[in-house]
Amino acid sequence: MKTVIFSSVLLVSILLFSVTATAEQAAEEWQNTTITDATIKKIQESKYEYKKCVGEQMQKPAYLKMDSRNATDEIIKYCEPVLSKIREVYLAEKVPGVIADRHLRQIRMQITRNALQGLMFEQAARKAGQP
Repeated sequence: MKTVIFSSVLLVSILLFSVTATAEQAAEEWQNTTITDATIKKIQESKYEYKKCVGEQMQKPAYLKMDSRNATDEIIKYCEPVLSKIREVYLAEKVPGVIADRHLRQIRMQITRNALQGLMFEQAARKAGQP
């Protein structure tokens, strides 16, 4: 009898805890409809500036002579302050840092892949004797 009562109390406690945890998570969730068109435009402009920074750095002769992976790493590090402007825009709109960081990581990975691919192509073309 005591075991049945203890099991019931334990089950009720677990259910109450899970409901409380779910309610806290719902309160912390960010609603994606709160970003205005002006904010989206700022984010797109900052992303363009980041792409522009990476593209300009890729054109520098010093990077074209380096190993493509090392050059890509240095270019991404150099342009990181430009990317951080997007995070500032997100935080000004009260977007949780986790979501902002996730989007920044996605942008960084995409641009890094493109830069690495471009530098590898340039390096291969140089080795093949093309100008």
